[in-house]
Amino acid sequence: MSGLLRRHRDFRLLWCGETAGKFGAAVSTVSMPLVAVSTLHATTFEVALISACGWLPWLLIGLPVGVWVDRLRRRPLMLAAAGSSMVLFAAVPVLARAGGLTLGLLIAVALLTGGSAVLFQTAYSAYLPTLLAPADQAEGNAKLHGSASAAQIAGQGAGGLIAQLAGAVNGLFAHATTFLVALLCLLGIRFREPRPAGREGAPRSLTGEVAEGLRLVAGDPWFRTLTLFGAASNLALMGYQSLTAVFLVREVGLPPGAVGGLLAMASTGGIAGAFVVRRTAGRLGTARAMLLFELGVPSAALLIPLTAPGAGALLYVAGGFGVSAGVVAGNILKAGFQQSYCPPPLLGRLVASSAFLNYGTLPLGALLGGGVGSALGVRTAMWIMTAGVPLAALILFFSPVRTVRDLPVRPAGQESGGPGPGPGAAERDGAPAHR
Repeated sequence: MSGLLRRHRDFRLLWCGETAGKFGAAVSTVSMPLVAVSTLHATTFEVALISACGWLPWLLIGLPVGVWVDRLRRRPLMLAAAGSSMVLFAAVPVLARAGGLTLGLLIAVALLTGGSAVLFQTAYSAYLPTLLAPADQAEGNAKLHGSASAAQIAGQGAGGLIAQLAGAVNGLFAHATTFLVALLCLLGIRFREPRPAGREGAPRSLTGEVAEGLRLVAGDPWFRTLTLFGAASNLALMGYQSLTAVFLVREVGLPPGAVGGLLAMASTGGIAGAFVVRRTAGRLGTARAMLLFELGVPSAALLIPLTAPGAGALLYVAGGFGVSAGVVAGNILKAGFQQSYCPPPLLGRLVASSAFLNYGTLPLGALLGGGVGSALGVRTAMWIMTAGVPLAALILFFSPVRTVRDLPVRPAGQESGGPGPGPGAAERDGAPAHR
């Protein structure tokens, strides 16, 4: 270990807890669809519906959560979210053993754990800049994303192996255990953030503060561009990701263990993206690097629908590798930009408002993928949805991002302020998605 992991105890605990959580989340991205497919014999649309319900809370509660995160200390919110998720995921195998697991209950667990993820992710994104000095944020964000990608690889491989040897339902015990590890790590952090300061004379109504966050996203051309791109890209990403288990098991004919292995190999792209993004941004500039990672690299997604039995399965690996590398690198660049460019008292609302639009399209993408797959066939749906990945990035190409070398570190008119943290980042759980 070097740098922050060696000298910053509290960051090391946050890193360990987050890495454990990402490992469990990756297990569940394999286990949940496989439970629906192999245990509950769900239809294509029902499998997509479970994926949609995991993201639907961003549309339902994402905006008010951003206000709560700006009003309250973030660490207790993260503890509450991790604890509730641990209980919910542990309940699934218990219900299955008692013979009480149904599709409705699995959907309910997806909804409730999705709500916990909204709370944890929003609080976590606003908590990291209070824990680290600005000069350390780029390194901290890159380390967190790199380890998250490594945990995703191990978790997806483990999820497939558990499903093969012990059944898909038992894979969710692993996710519950990792939330316990995350809880213990969060409890061990010594740093105590100050209570967010109130703003004298400012309205404290929930709707007023929600509107303030939305105005921030809509009124700034950089926030607006990145949010619109994230929303369009996530629609396409979740459209094909929601069909992946059905596509690989029923269309390509792979066993559950092989599905986990393919997903794990494809996820190595996330590690590659986290490893090269800072160096690439230093050479090309953060704006040009964003175009490379969001438009050029993820075009490999078009290889995914060509996946076939045998050696043809490597086409999924190549396509998924490109998507993972591009999404992780793009998230690192975007989060570093947000942390330096956004006023700190508004960061929670910025995260929630942009996530409301970015993540809000994920359930729509899952339902769209399921609907197209049911109507036109799974492979045709994979062609349509993967084509949307590079097409969405044209929003960046025809925006101010194309006209500059680097993303700004502060709004126009504030050039005399202190230095920003540079490119870095503070993902839901397991599957590539833009924040």
